[in-house]
Amino acid sequence: MRSCSAFGGAVVLVPVDPKHHHLHPCILTPVIMLRSLRTASSVSRSGARKFSSSTPRASYEDTIKNILIHKDTKVLVQGFTGKTGTFHAQQAIDYGTRMIGGTNPKKAGQTHLGLPVFGTVREAVREAQPDATVIYVPPAGAADAILEAVEAEIPLIVTITEGIPQRDQIKVFNALRSQSKSRMIGGNCPGIISEGCKMGIMPGHIFKQGKIGVVSRSGTLTYEAVNQTTLAGLGQSLTVGIGGDPFPGTQHIDVVKVLLSDPRTEGIVLIGEIGGSMEEDAAAYLAAHNTGPDAKPVVAFIAGRTAPPGRRMGHAGAIIAGGKGAASDKVAALEKAGAVIAQSPAQIGDLMLKAMQKIGKA
Repeated sequence: MRSCSAFGGAVVLVPVDPKHHHLHPCILTPVIMLRSLRTASSVSRSGARKFSSSTPRASYEDTIKNILIHKDTKVLVQGFTGKTGTFHAQQAIDYGTRMIGGTNPKKAGQTHLGLPVFGTVREAVREAQPDATVIYVPPAGAADAILEAVEAEIPLIVTITEGIPQRDQIKVFNALRSQSKSRMIGGNCPGIISEGCKMGIMPGHIFKQGKIGVVSRSGTLTYEAVNQTTLAGLGQSLTVGIGGDPFPGTQHIDVVKVLLSDPRTEGIVLIGEIGGSMEEDAAAYLAAHNTGPDAKPVVAFIAGRTAPPGRRMGHAGAIIAGGKGAASDKVAALEKAGAVIAQSPAQIGDLMLKAMQKIGKA
């Protein structure tokens, strides 16, 4: 007998012919196969053609396109029958939004505002096929409402709820990035408006369909930019309030990608604030992709320039910490990307109009 460790690292006792000291025929075939495998391995390492067996995987990044709502977008309301949900659902209906109903497990089968009340999101999807859902559920239950919508694979989730616990925000953040069907805007956001579809708490009367895309962390400054671009005669193509929480479902860069590729959008207003690096990320993308003769004018405003480091200013995410998130860094990055910087929010509309006139589009 002779020991051999060639087979998978195990020690095998091999019978040997005592006369000729060659391997017994019963193991001859496995040894030949082993040599062939070794030869194939050496050929592969030597630079022979290699083929990947992996397949492309969709990711959360692929859901950015879901932001492009329009007049035919079918909208569900979670938290439909509560005071806040009722008020803003009626406002959306009056604006022209195609509401298909809402959810409330305790009132399933009833009607509210003339629309059906479903027991669950999955039931609503089965019965009415919504393209989007807007969430007015109180903070303690908001994360479960979001995850229910994600599980039902609703393409767009707009979370208005403010004060969602950060532990829940992180859970939602990780869940969103583990799938490729649903895109979330918010939480703690004013919503989204485009082409007769209003989801959220934004005052509809100041909006006018037009050519300027607006993306903002601040709800109040969103309304200011919208009103000014309306008065300037420019109007808005798509307005997205991404919210002020530390772990938003959608960031500036995501909306900027949509606006740069959207043929309706001819100019962009970007409103940021201290804290985090979302504005710098968006600036880097603009610098790389918004160039040449077809570049779209960008006007930006950064709130919180006078905020002292370490002090939170309004939003949970608006804080300069660890030497990062300062307004000066954001302004410098956006200026480098070619954006016109407004020193005051009152200048946004005028600066946008001048930028559009400069390229002959106003």
